[in-house]
Amino acid sequence: MITTAYDLLAAHPFLTGMTPAQLERLSPWAHRSLLHEGKRVFSEGSKAERFWLIRDGKVALDAQTPDGESVVLEELGPGTVLGWSWLFPPYRWHLGATAVKQTLTVEMDGTGIRRLCEEDPEIGSELYRRFIQVVVDRLQATRQRLLETYRTDH
Repeated sequence: MITTAYDLLAAHPFLTGMTPAQLERLSPWAHRSLLHEGKRVFSEGSKAERFWLIRDGKVALDAQTPDGESVVLEELGPGTVLGWSWLFPPYRWHLGATAVKQTLTVEMDGTGIRRLCEEDPEIGSELYRRFIQVVVDRLQATRQRLLETYRTDH
């Protein structure tokens, strides 16, 4: 049974392969979080200070069109990570996010994790590598959606 912050981190696929010592150092910055269906997690342009490891449920990433319409770009489910803007200045969300259904997460304090990354370059390098992969994956998914949209318009 998962009972501690360490256990929650060790069980999440995003952190697979990190050492027990690294997970222990991350643990103080982690806690269980429940996002209720329909809850706005963050809005585009607001301050980014945390991220979430999704354990169960679904969160939609969205963007605002120039006319103010909200467009869902991607839905994230179990085993994924929500939020990377906390890691890169100016620490503002580039997208918005809303819980599509009740979502169990491990909420991480991004400000504390940034300090930890500065203190422990090995953890910092490992986390940056993992988050860069998240950014690349999201860009590739966006590229694929754009190509699909182009194909249906022509």
